[in-house]
Amino acid sequence: MSSLRVLTGITTTGTPHLGNYVGAIRPAVAASLNAGTESFYFLADYHALIKCEDPARIQRSTLEIAASWLAAGLNPDKVFFYRQSDIPEIPELTWLLTCVTGKGLLNRAHAYKAAVDKNTAAGTDPDSEVTAGLFMYPVLMAADILMFKSHKIPVGRDQIQHIEMARDMASSFNHLYGEHFVLPEAAIEESVATLPGLDGRKMSKSYDNTIALFAPAAQLRKQIMGIVTDSRAPGEAKETEGSALFQIYQAFASAQETEAFRQAFRDGIAWGDAKQALFERIDREMAPMRERYDSLIANPAQIEAILLAGAARARQLSAPFMTELRQAVGLRSVAKPATAARPAREKASGLPTFKQYRERDGLFYFKLTDAQGQVLLQSRGFEQPRAAGPVIAALTQGGAAALAQQAAYLQDDTPALRQAAASALDQLAEAARAS
Repeated sequence: MSSLRVLTGITTTGTPHLGNYVGAIRPAVAASLNAGTESFYFLADYHALIKCEDPARIQRSTLEIAASWLAAGLNPDKVFFYRQSDIPEIPELTWLLTCVTGKGLLNRAHAYKAAVDKNTAAGTDPDSEVTAGLFMYPVLMAADILMFKSHKIPVGRDQIQHIEMARDMASSFNHLYGEHFVLPEAAIEESVATLPGLDGRKMSKSYDNTIALFAPAAQLRKQIMGIVTDSRAPGEAKETEGSALFQIYQAFASAQETEAFRQAFRDGIAWGDAKQALFERIDREMAPMRERYDSLIANPAQIEAILLAGAARARQLSAPFMTELRQAVGLRSVAKPATAARPAREKASGLPTFKQYRERDGLFYFKLTDAQGQVLLQSRGFEQPRAAGPVIAALTQGGAAALAQQAAYLQDDTPALRQAAASALDQLAEAARAS
């Protein structure tokens, strides 16, 4: 496998808006044209079931999102474009990964912790209305990624944890059954464009401030005319800083067009004229895509055929890989001689490992994992990464005895995990003394 593999998932809940186009669809379509890259784009309809219980909405959203990406220029002949639920190997892999994933790892997932914290604050049962689907979400996501041996996963900082968890699961499986999975890396999207909505806040369906992506031109113009502006009159100079109208224009315009619009603000352009200019600039880019989108929406059978063809191509990779994985774990014909995939687990000689990382809260953490990737110990957050260093050193050198001394820096855990952590630290201390 010589080319770089990049995988992107698209959850099928809701209709894409202008912010989705600028922040995700447009840059992803551009990235799909990169030479030497195999791009995988999938409609994550299994994931949607965690968030949405309306079957009609999931079906309609799948249609609209697929049409949006295709209309925006994604070429299904050049990339792998498929629906998650059309790849039966993904839920099967989810189960294999479940069997090597520690519950303690999943306990720390952001979404699950947030739900538990919310319930605890409300004085209800910690797991009230928390489904097993929400709890297992990271495993399904790991299966999406690991199935196609993806190297890079474009994500925002709030998704880094999921990529780390996928790496942990892959490491655990590889340790037990041999080197089958590629360890993925997060490709942090630091410069993702975020569009303001009609009211100046981030464009989001939850704020009800979105501008429709492929609405008819008349509706697009009406929404743009509804963008909130200040009370400055025609002829009065206007600020570009903090102006939602200007920021949206800038996301579509060239540098030369942007500078001309900036000058128009200095010259006191009327808000109505500025909004008309914004409409015309957006419509110039959207009109050809809108025509293609309308044609696709009117012919859902064409989209269905594209998705099924994409799934067939993807399964040329996933089906033989799943056969390999089934063989590795022992799901094989009993008529053949039994063979081990790798030396017995108890002969593994890897030492426990400390890993440091940064979370979406901006703090720095470390965790202690055993040779199978099981998380044994989890730190509390540190303002600076260097603050974690002395704590790790004390634990490494002091062994189990250092647990009580460093307790203020560690998260509470189950007695079983704490006992396992103590044993692991003693191994590290012994190895340090021997070196």
